[in-house]
This record gives sequence, structure tokens and C-alpha cells, in this order.
Amino acid sequence: MKRFTWITVLAAASFQLGGCTGAPQMLNFPFDPGGRSLNSPADELSPNIAGRYVVFVSDRFGRQDVYLFDGVNRKLVDLPGLNALDAAAEDPAISQNGRYIVFAGTRGGVKDIYLYDRTTSQLRNLTENLNAIVRRPTISADGNTIAFESSANGQWDILVINRNGQPLEVPTTPR
Repeated sequence: MKRFTWITVLAAASFQLGGCTGAPQMLNFPFDPGGRSLNSPADELSPNIAGRYVVFVSDRFGRQDVYLFDGVNRKLVDLPGLNALDAAAEDPAISQNGRYIVFAGTRGGVKDIYLYDRTTSQLRNLTENLNAIVRRPTISADGNTIAFESSANGQWDILVINRNGQPLEVPTTPR
């Protein structure tokens, strides 16, 4: 028996609804047994909200794929070139404008951090040369900076990189 998971979104925090007074309003998006909407009979994992978008992982077609829901248009957004039959995704995050999606993906038993550009439909492995376990990526609102956990030093550290996968120096003294 399938377990039903429902994602309910706070309208005031995530979607710019006309006439919104700033008080949270619960929106229940429709359930679709065919998996073409936000809610389905499958597990919907790690939802992340930015602006009008909700990005999440779902096993609705027998594998862990990344999905993007547009709250304004109230439908799933096509993500060509993102999901692969030989990969399992987890922990997605999205930039504020919805252009960039970052997630942890496992292929051939190796987990890496991937960046997907919705404008170019390009998927890039940002950590293929990092000899470490990685997990829980996040992305800045402008999509220029990605942070994630890494075991490169034998412990869980937070690494910060740019969209090209280059390490960034994090200031340690106030300016």
C-alpha cells in the first residue's frame, strides 16, 4: 500500500498572491494520482521553496527524481536533461528566480553535488574531483553560491563554492 504524502505551502511566504495581507494562508494543491501535480501517492521528499517555486524529490515513477512545481501556474515544470535512469537525487534547493537547481545525486554508488541550469538545460557535476562524501546542498538566492556538507577533512565541514565549482573564501573578519 502506498503512503500518501501531502505538501502544503504557506502562501504568504512563498507565492506572491494578490491581496495577500502578510498573514500566512494555507494552500492545498490538488492531488493527482497520475503524478502530474505537486501531490501524488508517492513519497515527496525534501521540499524547498523559493519565490513561486517548490523543488522536491519524488519516487513517483520508481526512482528518486527532482521535480519543480510552479505555484503561480499551479503545474509541474518540465526539466529536460535533469533526471537520469541511473541516478538517485536528494536534497534539492533552488535559486530565488528558479533558474538554478542544486541537489545531491548518486550515480554508480558515488554521491556528488549537481547544478542544473533551467535556461540552458545543462546539468553539471560540481564535486567530481572532490574525494569526499557530500550531502545537503543549498544555493544562494542569486544562484551564484552553493554550500554543502563534505567529509573531505575526516569530519563534516561546510564547503562553499561558486556556480563553476570553484572554492570561495568565506570572510572570517568583519569588514
